[in-house]
Amino acid sequence: MANILRSVRAVAHFAFPAPRYYATNTKYTRFVPTSGSYPQGFNVGGIHCGVKKDGKSLDLALVTSELPCSAAAVFTKNVFKAAPVVVSRAMLDARRGAGIRGLVANSGCANAVTGKGGLEDAEAMGKAVDSLVGEEKGSTIVMSTGVIGQRLPIQKILNGIPEAFKQLGHSHDSWLNTAKAICTTDTFPKFMSRSFKLPGSDVEYRIAGMAKGAGMIHPNMATLLGLMATDAPVSAESLQGILTHAVERSFNAISVDGDMSTNDTVAILANGAAGGAEITQGSEAEKALQALVTEFAEDLSKLVVRDGEGATKFVTVTVRDAQSFEDAKQVASTIARSPLVKTALYGRDANWGRILCATGYSGVSGVVPEKTNVSFIPTDGTRELKLLVNGEPENVDEERASEILAMEDLEIRVSLGSGGGKEAAYYTCDFSHEYVTINGDYRT
Repeated sequence: MANILRSVRAVAHFAFPAPRYYATNTKYTRFVPTSGSYPQGFNVGGIHCGVKKDGKSLDLALVTSELPCSAAAVFTKNVFKAAPVVVSRAMLDARRGAGIRGLVANSGCANAVTGKGGLEDAEAMGKAVDSLVGEEKGSTIVMSTGVIGQRLPIQKILNGIPEAFKQLGHSHDSWLNTAKAICTTDTFPKFMSRSFKLPGSDVEYRIAGMAKGAGMIHPNMATLLGLMATDAPVSAESLQGILTHAVERSFNAISVDGDMSTNDTVAILANGAAGGAEITQGSEAEKALQALVTEFAEDLSKLVVRDGEGATKFVTVTVRDAQSFEDAKQVASTIARSPLVKTALYGRDANWGRILCATGYSGVSGVVPEKTNVSFIPTDGTRELKLLVNGEPENVDEERASEILAMEDLEIRVSLGSGGGKEAAYYTCDFSHEYVTINGDYRT
């Protein structure tokens, strides 16, 4: 798999640095691309239709494909599923992931816990797009994000959809506006693109993706919307397996605050516009595409963590030598969502006992205290700081610990010493005073 990914990555396109998005946010402008390599056959755009009350912020995103797409999606596991989640899942099931023509999303109102009327509003959004692309049956994925418990200003959205359709394009600015239109408390638009080739083919394919999310972020999944689109030809069955694998290692491996939302949706569209043989289950091309989509989704999901509400640090929690991937991920997740660990990170306090405590209550039976190791790993290439070695505490250099914890990026590494050799990574951030400020007046 590593060799496959290296061969795919060799032709990947990265676009950095970036212009300023919000005037108040310069910290993460380096993550906003100034150009890209976008998939053929997709037309996208974002406009302001009036859901957001400031009169100017983009709040309606539209994506259409010139060709019918294979599509796959992963949705929230929250019992209170928002209307667009219910409607989109039913549509994809009825279509068996085939013949999808587009996606429409609004920000500013989640259309969640809105009863029968909310379902009717979500259906109306999809039908409005269907009529514009010439489809009689449901073929549009619907997404919403924002405040829970309020009805959509549906007429504003229905009036806005034809206007958005008129402005669709395939330029970089069109993709940028689409990414902006799904933002709520985000401080920068999260999107990227890459080009790639697959084994046995000389065709150059492209993939583009965007995500939104800064708070209420925790699997499975969070107040998080994600869309990826590619011009590679992929069967619907293969595409669902690829997305499920990728999301488990990306969007379902991040946590800002441990809260799971009602609206989470990550979808992928594949229209085959670039040509070539269809990618099917069990093929070498499928393995390569799965590796590519997984890495792409990981990089996209990391941007969500970087923009965590009030976050000052991006932290990778790596758990090694577990009996299974699931065990490693469970331990990493427990550490990543611990408020005590996250506040210690904000305070630059090398309180590794909190990491060990979270490891111990993770519920994983394969944790053996006398075989457990904990370290801080700086991301600047300097030496790691060992905190616990085979259950024995080290004489910690507090000055060195403070240096590492002052970095914007760092890694917490835990080895369980089980002999199983399995590992997993989880991505999180710290808890700051600003997180409370942002969420204390979110509606007002």
